[in-house]
Amino acid sequence: MAPTQAMRTIRQQITHRPVVSEWFTTTQHLYNAVVRHFFEVLQAHPGVLDLSEKDALKALERLTHQTKANPNPVMPLSEIAPQVPAMLRRAAIHAALGSARSFQSHLARWRVAKAKAAARGKPFHLRPPVPPRRWNRSVTLYQGMWKCKTKTSIVLKLYDGTSWRWVRFELSAQDIPEGWERGSPQIVRKGKRWWLHTPLTHAMERPKKVETQVRLNPEVRLCSVDLNITHALAVATILDANGTALATTFIHGGKVLHDRRRRQLGRIARNRRKTGIIEAGVQDNQARWEKIRHLDEDTAHRVSRRLVDFAVAHGASLLVFEQLGHFRPQQGSYSKRGNEKRAYWLRGKIFTDARYKAWNQGIVTCRVSPRDTSRRCAQCGALVARYDEAHPVAGYTPGAPLFLCTNPDCRKQGNADRNAAENIGKRLLSRYAT
Repeated sequence: MAPTQAMRTIRQQITHRPVVSEWFTTTQHLYNAVVRHFFEVLQAHPGVLDLSEKDALKALERLTHQTKANPNPVMPLSEIAPQVPAMLRRAAIHAALGSARSFQSHLARWRVAKAKAAARGKPFHLRPPVPPRRWNRSVTLYQGMWKCKTKTSIVLKLYDGTSWRWVRFELSAQDIPEGWERGSPQIVRKGKRWWLHTPLTHAMERPKKVETQVRLNPEVRLCSVDLNITHALAVATILDANGTALATTFIHGGKVLHDRRRRQLGRIARNRRKTGIIEAGVQDNQARWEKIRHLDEDTAHRVSRRLVDFAVAHGASLLVFEQLGHFRPQQGSYSKRGNEKRAYWLRGKIFTDARYKAWNQGIVTCRVSPRDTSRRCAQCGALVARYDEAHPVAGYTPGAPLFLCTNPDCRKQGNADRNAAENIGKRLLSRYAT
């Protein structure tokens, strides 16, 4: 198998004096001004984007950096910022190259889509992409902008508005896993605090494609996941190549999360009724919105980590989800609609987090159609009755915890979410059945 890389990031909070916070902000503003300048250079000289990364770096420095051999650059950087360390300048160049290439790619795709629409005689209303209007990138620190890195401290080079200073900071302790290589850290602002984000990479063999694993590996195991918005947040089942269920786990906490989020949304709605119209561009109830966001992000990370650990523990090499992108909240109060909408967003966040965590473990993540995964029996494929324990066993009640197969020769019954998880895994196996 071809080699590839697993990636992750460790985050450490920086402890600093209040005055130093202004130095972080000043350094970030200077960095973004330099990135913007190089982006404008690339807009004026688009041919640089066709060069390799190394040649593009040299070309941009010739166009902007004044030296004895190059006394009159075309677009001198000194007019924007006279004192820019070489390593900060090169970090800004790579950031500008990435943004410029991304912009050109989006613009090329827009032109192709417009040409196709014109060839078919259809109207085309999609607006063209535009260059970034605001720059708010976190500062990337190449070697030379930091030194003396230990588990709990680091020395950073910051700009105080007039000169560059070396400042030592304490960090929240976090070990680097064995076998992982450290990349260039970033200074990231979160609220009033500053964090050091250090990317880590680890060499690994690229996992085989889903089709290859299902068709050619008779020992393949997959972990199929049914995500919910209430009751159990997720139900995961391990299936073998024949579709036999080997193990199941339930990740509870959906009801508690739903209630906590609803209380915060209800308070936001009451505060809005008292406040009335607020100034445009001002975020209302900022602390409560942050609490909701942190609650959802923490839940997504915890659930995705448990799903991946469950798959690893049972030797699964595939992680299967449903393609859930068409759900819309029902009509109701603001807190009810907002709660349901964020519950749907949470399912997408769980999938996103689980995908990169699974990849780092050599597990491939994929999706299947959700059609009838909850309405069919995983054993025989017949329709099921879904019901609550205190209600008659008849009909189909969405969200009810129990099911009973209507096929008289099957009559399988049990947990409805577990049945849906089995159907999700079997749908992937049937996709590549020979």
